[in-house]
Amino acid sequence: MYSRCGVLAYGIKVFDEMPETNLVSWTLIISAAVQSGEFKLALDVYLEMTRNGLRPNEFAVGSVMKVCGCMGATDLGLSFHGFALKIGIETNPFGGCSILNFYAKLGNIEGAEQMFDCINSVDTGCWNAMIGAYAQCGFGFEALKFVSSMRCKGINMDKYTFINALQGCSVVGDLNTGKQMHGLIIRNEEECSISVMNALMDMYIKNGEMDSAFKIFKRISNKDVVSWNSLFGGFSEYDNLREIAELFHEFLLSGIRPSHVTFSVLFRQCGEVHDLKFGLQLYCLALHFGFLHETNVTSSLIYMFCRCGVVEMARLVFDNVLYKNITIWNELISGYNFNSCDMEVVKTFCSLWKSGFEVNEFTFFCTLEACCRSENQQMGRQIHGVVIKSGFSHSGYVCSSLIKSYVKFGQLDDSFEFFNGLERLDTASWATMISTLVHQGYNYDALRFFHYLIESAEQLDEYILGSILNSCADTGVYQQTRSIHPFIIKLGFDADVFVASAVIDAYAKCGDIKGAKMAFDQSFKSTDVIIYNSLIMAYAQHGLVKEAMEIFDKMKLANLKPSQATFVSVLSACSHKGLVKQGCLLFKSMTLQYGVEPSPDNYGCLVDMLSRNGYLEDAEHVIEVMPFPPWPAVYRSLISGCGIHGNRELGERTAKKLLQLLPQNDSAYVLLSKVYSEGGSWEGAAKVRRGMTEKQILKGPGYSWIETLNP
Repeated sequence: MYSRCGVLAYGIKVFDEMPETNLVSWTLIISAAVQSGEFKLALDVYLEMTRNGLRPNEFAVGSVMKVCGCMGATDLGLSFHGFALKIGIETNPFGGCSILNFYAKLGNIEGAEQMFDCINSVDTGCWNAMIGAYAQCGFGFEALKFVSSMRCKGINMDKYTFINALQGCSVVGDLNTGKQMHGLIIRNEEECSISVMNALMDMYIKNGEMDSAFKIFKRISNKDVVSWNSLFGGFSEYDNLREIAELFHEFLLSGIRPSHVTFSVLFRQCGEVHDLKFGLQLYCLALHFGFLHETNVTSSLIYMFCRCGVVEMARLVFDNVLYKNITIWNELISGYNFNSCDMEVVKTFCSLWKSGFEVNEFTFFCTLEACCRSENQQMGRQIHGVVIKSGFSHSGYVCSSLIKSYVKFGQLDDSFEFFNGLERLDTASWATMISTLVHQGYNYDALRFFHYLIESAEQLDEYILGSILNSCADTGVYQQTRSIHPFIIKLGFDADVFVASAVIDAYAKCGDIKGAKMAFDQSFKSTDVIIYNSLIMAYAQHGLVKEAMEIFDKMKLANLKPSQATFVSVLSACSHKGLVKQGCLLFKSMTLQYGVEPSPDNYGCLVDMLSRNGYLEDAEHVIEVMPFPPWPAVYRSLISGCGIHGNRELGERTAKKLLQLLPQNDSAYVLLSKVYSEGGSWEGAAKVRRGMTEKQILKGPGYSWIETLNP
């Protein structure tokens, strides 16, 4: 009674005062300690019981097996398994299920399956344990298959069966089977079970059916804190935080006490939508309820402050944590990385390493990313040494980060040497090497590695194919594009949205607009907005405005909502054909008709269209009133327009603003020189050139790609 009421210390005191104890009383203390999360206490009591000459039963062994699973104590768990086998508990349904759950916790599904086959008189609880093991290890299809077998054998399903089955539906994203489970829950009259309804709500949330989840939530008569936590966690970054705040207010009025999970979820939601004001209110409540010592609350609080851009507050929270674990360290490093505080990332990593904590793959990933961004090659090499020393040199995740780092540093020879030195080259390593080479402009090296990959008979994925098609588009290698396209069809990747859009883009940039249209027509998922955007942009690049607008109209007829990228494409088409009025109307329709907030790229297209077609004052006004700070590209568009239409005064004014952003960049000088020369002021152009020479600013040489065809 005391342990179930949350006061285990009173229960232990009663136990100590008992004149005589037996196996039942000892087992009760062990079980109570496990339920309270006091794992070390449970093991100590178990050992003391055996020293007193008592032989453990299946309940005592089951409790310590649960401890081993939760703590990840593999060797100790295997020892207890051997002891259970020795005293004959292994075949007992309760003892066998406890061992089965231990293997599931470790991710050893084969061990769990073997234990299931060993159990005598398999009951509903054993079936539930196996279904839960499959779901827990990520084998959702197998979990659902087991549920089907269970029904075929006529074994009664209880609430735990439904909970585990719904988890399996969530793992594989099987909404259809989840709905069938919902029907069975109603049929079996399990709607009164809060845990079942919570699992059902969670299944709908993870399958993107928030409306259905909300309906389930409304139908739960006796909601608990788990019900509310699941609902709060289901909101995405695109949802209205005001609705979450109103629900939280309703939650507090219901009289249910929030848990540490409640605040952990809500802090992360505030971080996603960058709402610091509401987050600080929640912070006061978390302090009032005494949850700031909880690791997951502290971690989420650091996440929220970093996402809201107040890294100093995140650091204060971190410094006030008395017992820091690797999760807390990683959250701070990730937050610094998110805010591009590269030196702070490196300093925090060094402090972490000196403190003796065991780092993991995520720690190395964030630190290497900061080294890349700051071009800190020396630190990157030192991290490589730490990776080897820590035993992570065979981790695919870490190796991919190292490959990316060396390529970004421009040290191709080192990256190739490291890549070739890997014992096992998996698909992720190949994808990282090829995509990074493409992003850094080493397109012919990327093509060379792609051919090596094909020769090695390694499996390709959509990321590799998308990257190599981007390389073909950047370099305009038409023959390579034509060679890769049939290869994609043969492998069945033409059904992938991103691969299909990359094919369209590659054909268009190689000059074959008919090939781009053919790829669009062949796409099995041509009802996706990304595919339409790719073809619209392809037509825009070729000046085929009429065709681009026709595809735009077809997209609307297919009931597809245009995205920000769609409007980038159609505005570009209008810009190249001088359709200023139509382009301005399309820009206004983004918010008025489609509810799409213009992105910086949309504003950039609008400025380019106005500048290119002589509406220079209007373009300047757009730059002044847009809700984003101006960036170099919009200034370049306006200066270029000033050169075309001979507005020297506005060109000079805009060039000064560009130079404030990029004082050592050659583009502002070159564009301003062009404004002077096209306006007939050769003296002004020469003055700008002399200024470049005096400030030692060099213009990069121009060059062209020439595709060489093999005979």
